[in-house]
Amino acid sequence: MASAWAAQAFGQGHTVGINKAKTVKPTLARLRLVPRIQCVATDPKKEANKRTAQQGTVLPFKIPRSLQEVDNGQILGFGAELAQGHPGFGDPLYTSRRVQMSNLAKSHKVGQPIATVEYTEEEKRVWSIVMKELEPLYHRHACSAFLCTFPLFKFSPNAVPQLQDLNETLQRTTGWQIRPTAGLLHPRDFLAGLAFQCFHSTQYMRHHSNPSYTPEPDIIHEALGHVPMLADPDFCDLVHHIGIASLGADDKTIWKLTKIYWYTVEFGVIREKVSNNNIDRDEIKAFGAGVLSSFGEMQHMASDEAIFEPFDPFSTLPPMNYKDGFQKRYFVLESFEEAAQSMKEYCHHVQKQLAPEVKATVTQILQNM
Repeated sequence: MASAWAAQAFGQGHTVGINKAKTVKPTLARLRLVPRIQCVATDPKKEANKRTAQQGTVLPFKIPRSLQEVDNGQILGFGAELAQGHPGFGDPLYTSRRVQMSNLAKSHKVGQPIATVEYTEEEKRVWSIVMKELEPLYHRHACSAFLCTFPLFKFSPNAVPQLQDLNETLQRTTGWQIRPTAGLLHPRDFLAGLAFQCFHSTQYMRHHSNPSYTPEPDIIHEALGHVPMLADPDFCDLVHHIGIASLGADDKTIWKLTKIYWYTVEFGVIREKVSNNNIDRDEIKAFGAGVLSSFGEMQHMASDEAIFEPFDPFSTLPPMNYKDGFQKRYFVLESFEEAAQSMKEYCHHVQKQLAPEVKATVTQILQNM
């Protein structure tokens, strides 16, 4: 099982920029939702620190009762440590910069303003290159919700956005918030953040040697891909219930929710009616961040090579892998409202499977939200 998970999650890298994908070494992973295979501690001291849900039931994980209890320090990859094969590996200046960014994220406290990053001229140049390439494609390939919310954030190719500014806009629109993180967050923690209407985001910039490519989420992927959709209430309802379903869930369910997240929030598409010359027709539009932050993925999604299937959280989802750097298939939503209702039903199904003590704890958490 462990080797299968590793093959699925660490198989290839992916372009999150303007050109086709590159293959990176199997030790790298692109997205934050890469499962840790062994997450049950065996050290007696660690076992003693685990949360007791109720009446002495010891869980192999902590159920956070608030955002403050969501651990944003379990970084599975990248962060300040760059593996061989990463574009920035062997660049001491870039490595030093990543250490600065990592320390900045670790110092943040929930409820405090997110620290301003003074981006370098080189980082600004990378942002400008990618934004100028991606923005013209949105009118053709992005869903209507994205096109509606994108202007709210006043993105400019001349300035890298600050998380605090994006956070304030989200707070005014949907009430969601952003919390900085140093790198690829453990999936249980990342999903738990969603339950508390919080999106964990990186702040660092991809390496300047190839603005078209990053093997990990960076500020370009977060800001252009994820943030605009978090200003849409119906989309947020869907994402919120993915997070709620993770509270108290076992590792198998966390893995399933990881795939649900992957095929919706990262690579999701939606069917929309488009009117042209008084003729209505259905078109597939992107809302997933992995599509909207990738020139190549958007083109592939719109090509004849793309395979589309209906989204159903109860179904068996395929492994999270790539073919030639792009998705083999995309899962289509008919509407965000319908998808959110399906996730609510799946969430209820998951919670019915919880042990009584765990279910009681989760119910109490939800009542206090």
